[in-house]
Amino acid sequence: MSVFTHALLSLTHALTPLTGHAAAPAAAIVLVTLLVRLALHPLARAAARGEKARAALAPRVAELRREHAHDPRELQRALTGLHTREGSSPFAGILPTLLQLPAFFVLYHASSTARIADAEAGALHAAVLVVVAAVACWTYRRARKAAPDAEGLAKHLPLLSFGTLVTAALVPPAAGLYIATSTAWTAAERAWLHRPHHGQGVADAAPVAGGSTKTSDDRPHRT
Repeated sequence: MSVFTHALLSLTHALTPLTGHAAAPAAAIVLVTLLVRLALHPLARAAARGEKARAALAPRVAELRREHAHDPRELQRALTGLHTREGSSPFAGILPTLLQLPAFFVLYHASSTARIADAEAGALHAAVLVVVAAVACWTYRRARKAAPDAEGLAKHLPLLSFGTLVTAALVPPAAGLYIATSTAWTAAERAWLHRPHHGQGVADAAPVAGGSTKTSDDRPHRT
């Protein structure tokens, strides 16, 4: 029995007097999921910092790719030099994301073993689908707003948000409840970590590294 499964069973027994026997497993799944996601929040913050660093360097990386389009070796040297000067990495933010995956898989398995009463399963499954659909639509709109000029494959990547809805429709209600809770947490967490600062708009939230952000030039011009 995994730690998460033991925690789910213990919480289910503890919550039964408060929520009733039928609702206790669902309440335990939600509570354990939230506690685990809260414990993993430092990794999510590290991943967000890495994403912002890559986004800040993206214009300069694109410029280097244009300059050295016919010389891959020189391009690699230029990219390495850029990341060294800026103290960044092309893989920044990926490792923290990967470190979270084992916990997600184990928690999903633990949630799948929970037993939801048949009388509650139908209503719970419907509620899960409504929540996941709402989060998917919100995430899709945020992604399209953040990159309105995306082309090719990148233009369709936001549609992946609806893949979670398909998964939630196919898994048992208990596992679907975990998916809904975790997906809602992820959406809220990303919105918080990637929020604009100091009155900046979405497009100004990640300035080019090594440069300065200027929204206007109020200095007088010489005539």
